[in-house]
Amino acid sequence: MAKYTGPACRQCRREGVKMFLKGERCFSDKCPITRRGTVPGQHGAARARMMKNYGLQLREKQKTRRYYGILETQFRNYYEKADAQEGMSGVNLLIMIERRFDNVVYRMGLAESRRDARQLVRHGHFTVNGKNANIPSMLLKVGDEIAIKDSKKDRPKIKTVIEKCEGKIIPKWLEVDKENGKGKIIAMPQREDIDFEIDEQLIVELYSK
Repeated sequence: MAKYTGPACRQCRREGVKMFLKGERCFSDKCPITRRGTVPGQHGAARARMMKNYGLQLREKQKTRRYYGILETQFRNYYEKADAQEGMSGVNLLIMIERRFDNVVYRMGLAESRRDARQLVRHGHFTVNGKNANIPSMLLKVGDEIAIKDSKKDRPKIKTVIEKCEGKIIPKWLEVDKENGKGKIIAMPQREDIDFEIDEQLIVELYSK
């Protein structure tokens, strides 16, 4: 499976905004975007000033897919499916991505970042509706129950993550029992539940060209 293997913090610098891709590090003084807020590269500052309409659309798309940790082909496929649904394509797209297995695990506070959530899912730490599940891109639906496997609950990494994410705000479309390491999707996510600044209309304009 293809994946981005470069520095996560470089992506934040390129988009000019904190996307919290490294969990706890993003809240510390070590965060590169705090120390070096310019776009990577020798001519980074100039590149940031040169953006026009297409550039704004492209950057919004890149920012969104990097925030969720999705590669280009898969992101376009999500858009095409969202565009075929009733309603607003941009909102459909974001709601669809929010339902990804790795994102749900992150939103439940069972991982420090989406990257960590993706790794935990791939390594088979969770079940969905009592069955083994290890596909991060799987789209979950209302009623699905996600749980840490009993055999994994006592692992130091899982315990550490849960402790670090103890105060994390859980979206209203999720019901979480952290003590027992499980949760349930009780409603479809809504546009207002996404707390990261995204202008989905720019993405729609880009793909509509």
